[in-house]
Amino acid sequence: MERPLVLCCPLPRTLELIFTPQRLAELRARYRLVETTDEALPGLDDAVLEQARYIIGQPPLAEATLARLSALRCIFNVESNLINNMPYDQVFARGIHVVTTGAVFAGPVAEIGLGFALSLLRNIHGADADFRVGREAWGGAGNTQARLLTGAEVGIIGFGDLGRAMARVLQGFRPRLRIHDPWLPEARIVEARAEPATLEAVMTQSDVVFVTAAVTSENRGFLGTEAFAAMRPGAAFILLSRADVVDFPALMAAVASGHIVAASDVYPDEPLAPDHPVRGLPGFLLSAHRAGALDVAFQRMGEMVWQDMALLDKGLPPNLCKRAERETVARMRSRPVNVN
Repeated sequence: MERPLVLCCPLPRTLELIFTPQRLAELRARYRLVETTDEALPGLDDAVLEQARYIIGQPPLAEATLARLSALRCIFNVESNLINNMPYDQVFARGIHVVTTGAVFAGPVAEIGLGFALSLLRNIHGADADFRVGREAWGGAGNTQARLLTGAEVGIIGFGDLGRAMARVLQGFRPRLRIHDPWLPEARIVEARAEPATLEAVMTQSDVVFVTAAVTSENRGFLGTEAFAAMRPGAAFILLSRADVVDFPALMAAVASGHIVAASDVYPDEPLAPDHPVRGLPGFLLSAHRAGALDVAFQRMGEMVWQDMALLDKGLPPNLCKRAERETVARMRSRPVNVN
């Protein structure tokens, strides 16, 4: 039998990044791989498009291009953010799966989020910087504003894969955990041994707030001046998902005023401009969109694709990758990642 055909346009990833050498060799042996780009895919011959069983990537698909992909079963989004760039109603009507491997980043990002929280609460990064230039404060003098994460009141905004991973890494600190996610039933939050809460409760009653929400058509910039002003003085605000959910200038202003401290792994524009004012802002802990970018995560991504393709080859649904939902996928507004 002729091997199934796979269209590969995995930017910003590469096949060599997400598959181990052994797994990539097995992939090439089991399937016919046609490596292309988002721009070139619509121009491929009909003979290629009509045989494609899978797409590894998330290329924009016009209605006419989708119609030519007559054998398509699944689109494997290895960028991790679902984007409103195809006619999802037709995709779902044809029974084509759209899945994402974004869950591979949940654990690594949650771990660095924990690190951000501990550093903000105990000023680990600031104390290190002071020590290096001879300004260190010894003993209790260096802890005048230090706080414990253990037993703290903690809020999480957004309770998808990343939010749930964040809750798991926090368990040993026994926080009072409040979670706000309007897309989830309260039972899912209670199962995680947390309290369902309004956005106002999370912002006003937390010592630490983790933002793990995806960007949608409904929440762009929804955390702004009023939300930050309502936070407890000295509270820590940690942005882990996408910068577009916050009014970033308002966040910087809240930190500059001394009202809160903050950490972020994501920014409105990336890479960040060399002269961006956040670079020199005391009280703002910075990370260059590196929280999830580990080789172990990327290779886990490839393994999820490999195993789910094997299930689909048997006529079974994908199991490891997260499936897009017809009711919500077109509301996603994340911008594609442009750095690994």
